[in-house]
Amino acid sequence: MGIQNWYVVKTTVRSEKKVLERLLEAGFEAYLPLVITMKIWSDRKKKVTVPLIASTLFVKTSPENLRNVYPHQGVSSVLTFEGKPAIVRDFEINNLRILLEEDSLTNLETTTKLTKGETVQVIRGPFQGLIGTAVQTNDRFRLVVELQSLGTGFVMNIPKSFVRKHEITGSEENGYKHKLKPN
Repeated sequence: MGIQNWYVVKTTVRSEKKVLERLLEAGFEAYLPLVITMKIWSDRKKKVTVPLIASTLFVKTSPENLRNVYPHQGVSSVLTFEGKPAIVRDFEINNLRILLEEDSLTNLETTTKLTKGETVQVIRGPFQGLIGTAVQTNDRFRLVVELQSLGTGFVMNIPKSFVRKHEITGSEENGYKHKLKPN
């Protein structure tokens, strides 16, 4: 079956959950990041689960098998970059999963020295394993989690004591090999 990568599948409007079901039934490994949000109508409020990124889900498959995604009802396209299907790295999918497990995290003071723009990995707390970019503003530490293949990112406050410097050391089969730097 060959090397398997994560790909971005674009769906028709509001059909992400049905497309996910169809792809899972067809034997694909698929992931639809969902968030709970409050919908407000004139007469009521209701919590609803919606896709984090509208009309988008992720499928892990081999490049040869990717063409078998298209016939499923609701699939409109696969995101491409320079004429080839765009690959989402495994750690980016893992970052999404970690992000969606917790709603928020409080700030704590620490003396960890990190430079703005440095790659860091969360080593403890509810976001453990998350890899992102350090952003420092007004004595507050913020972590930017970016999905480069989608050109989007998320910003969150993380205690500095929860992170460690992280170095991308080279490419592997499904993205990049990561090695932690000692503090």
